[in-house]
Amino acid sequence: MARHGWGGRPPADEEEARQRIIDATAGLIDRHGVAKTTLSDVAAELGVTRQTVYRHLGSIGEIMSAVAARGAEDFVDRLVSHLEGSRTPAEAVVEGILFCLRTVPSDPRLNLLLQLGDTATFSRAATSPLMLDYGSAMLRRFPVEWSDAGVSDADLDGLAEMIMRLLISLLDSSTEVPRPEDEVRALLDRWLVPALTPS
Repeated sequence: MARHGWGGRPPADEEEARQRIIDATAGLIDRHGVAKTTLSDVAAELGVTRQTVYRHLGSIGEIMSAVAARGAEDFVDRLVSHLEGSRTPAEAVVEGILFCLRTVPSDPRLNLLLQLGDTATFSRAATSPLMLDYGSAMLRRFPVEWSDAGVSDADLDGLAEMIMRLLISLLDSSTEVPRPEDEVRALLDRWLVPALTPS
């Protein structure tokens, strides 16, 4: 690797270079937002040329996807931690949805992943096969026994899709005023909890 640039500390290998580009991009997004983060900004932050950034990560889209994926991993860790102590799968799902509604709109990395500002793209992104697979993997990390609610491992794929579709409607940025949390909780308690409560 070349010795110039990189703030005088060139990366040891390709993986470190990629990681530093992702870290720099994430920091810029956190400070300035997605719309005001360009490839030129990333290169300047690292003290390298745009061509150097392109050599390690092929496009700004690839960089943004990597930042979004990392943001999603961090989010799931926080969500699972928040759900510790949930007594039932139904309680975990309700609390998980409410946590998402409180957290997602203000998290620039999750907004990037879901493209929340663009309602049509958001709907497609949130229900893409990749996101649905991600959703079912997330449910598998919930600190509950799904079998207590009569939910098999295979059922988690369908449950993830239902939850993502519900979140789409609740996160829809085209609505004038977000629904108050107590109203959302009452709605979920009335219609979702019975589906996850064995009779």
